[in-house]
Amino acid sequence: MNFKDYIRVINDFPQPGISFKDITTLLKNGQAYREVIGQLTERLQGKQIDLIAGPEARGFVIGAPLAIALGVGFVPIRKSGKLPGETIEADYALEYGKDKLAMHKDAIAPGQKVLIADDLLATGGTIATSINLVKQLGGEVVGAAFLIELLELNGREKLDGAEIFSLIQY
Repeated sequence: MNFKDYIRVINDFPQPGISFKDITTLLKNGQAYREVIGQLTERLQGKQIDLIAGPEARGFVIGAPLAIALGVGFVPIRKSGKLPGETIEADYALEYGKDKLAMHKDAIAPGQKVLIADDLLATGGTIATSINLVKQLGGEVVGAAFLIELLELNGREKLDGAEIFSLIQY
């Protein structure tokens, strides 16, 4: 299955010069969505993973079903002010702005092996920040899995040598 056939590309969104990869057109196709999760699951079989962490919001739609498929827990990484318990936070730069991410302090136990999952690896800012938060809690990042990777933005370079899995490259 060619997943690019299910992804709508919207130029100049959310600002001029950005070529937005809209995965909602893939998500609404049950067969394509199931195949994405199936292929990521296949690539990750045999890898020791205790938890999957996904940044808000599209990391939830990749990370949560992947966690179910692998039989592990899921930890949401949310924007600042969205989690009810005691949190740790970190600032980061987006490809078109700035934001802050947070995790519950008790989300990850020291030594747990964590995979980061998201829809897109672009500049790497969101994922580098997610990795940093996992490490602050004593977790071991065993890799990062993506539906899409934008190669020209060199996001891999910011990810501290983490093993990267991506199904589609632009």
